[in-house]
Amino acid sequence: MSTLEKTQLQLGYIPLLDCLALLWAKQQGFFEEVGLDVTLVKEASWASLRDRLAFGLLDAAHCLSAMLPAAAVGADQIGIALQTPLILSKNRAFISLNQKLVHQLAINENEDAQTTAQKVTSYIKSDHSLSLAHVFKHSIHHYCLREWLALADSKIAQTLKLKALPPPYMVEALDNHVIDGFCVGEPWNTQGELLGLSKIVCSSQDIIPNVADKVLAVTQEWAEQHPQTLIALTTAIIKAQKELSDLKDFSPVLKLLVDFGIVRFHCSEEVHVDKYYMIQNIVKNLVKENAAPQPEDFHWLFEQMQKWDELQIDQAQITSLGAQCINLEAYEQAKQRYSS
Repeated sequence: MSTLEKTQLQLGYIPLLDCLALLWAKQQGFFEEVGLDVTLVKEASWASLRDRLAFGLLDAAHCLSAMLPAAAVGADQIGIALQTPLILSKNRAFISLNQKLVHQLAINENEDAQTTAQKVTSYIKSDHSLSLAHVFKHSIHHYCLREWLALADSKIAQTLKLKALPPPYMVEALDNHVIDGFCVGEPWNTQGELLGLSKIVCSSQDIIPNVADKVLAVTQEWAEQHPQTLIALTTAIIKAQKELSDLKDFSPVLKLLVDFGIVRFHCSEEVHVDKYYMIQNIVKNLVKENAAPQPEDFHWLFEQMQKWDELQIDQAQITSLGAQCINLEAYEQAKQRYSS
C-alpha cells in the first residue's frame, strides 16, 4: 500500500440513514485496516458542516450533492471547490405534511405526486398560508419541493418561500407549528409518523431523476494534497457499503443507528414492523450497484440552479464544472483496492 499523506482524520456527518456507511466503517475497523485513525464528528447543520469542511476543520464529510456545484460557482458565498469520489445515497428523500393538514386536504394513501401537489397548491390559492421546509438551499430536497409544486402550479413553485432546517429539527418544528411540512431524508419522516405528527405524502423518487443525494466530499485542494489518503478513506467506506447491502442480520445496524441517536423510536421485527423493514430496505439500497459519482448527477443539479436559483451558466460550463466535482480516479483506485 502506498504511503498515506495523513492518517488522523476528522470525518463529519449529519444524523441520517445515509451517513451509515461512515459509522459502520468506523465500528467494524475498516478505517484502521487501511491505516486511518478516523474521528467521527456530528455536525449540527448542513451549513456548519459545509463551512467546517471548506475551511479545513473537517478532512472529509457526508455531504449534500448540491453543495458541490454551489461551491463550484460560488453560490455558497465561499467558493472553495469540493470534490467527491463516492456516492453515499441516491434520491432517498420524502415529503411529509402535518397529519391534520393531510386530513383537511383529503390526501389519500398511494395518491400520485401530481394529485397531492394539486391539493396543496389549491389550498395555497385559497388564501391559506403554508410553510414548508427543506434541509438546505443547495440540496435535492429544495429542488424536490419546487418540482413537486410545479407539477400543479409553476408560479407557486417559484414564489413560495421555503424554510431551511437541519434534519433532526424537522419534526420538532412541525410539532411547534413553525412549519406545516418538510422534505427530508430518513428516519425523520418515520419519526414524525410514529409520533402522530406527520404523514409521508410522496417520495422524491416519484418527482425527480435518480440523482446523487449525499456524497463523500473533500475540498479539491485536500484531494490534491492527500491522494493516497483519499483512496484509503474511500476504500474503507466502499467496504462498509458492500457489507451493509449484503447483511442478513439487521439488528446490529439498527443498534448502531440507535446508539448514534439517528433512530430515536422503537422498531423491530415485532414492533412497528413495517417501519423496521422500510428502514432495512433503505439501508440496503442507499446506492444500488455503482457508487461512482456521475457527471449527469451534477449536470442535473446545475440545471436546477438555473431553473430555481437564477444561475446564469451555459451548457459548456455545466459540463466542465460538473467534471470538476468528481474525483473518479480516487473511486476507481479504491474500488480496485477493495476488490483485491
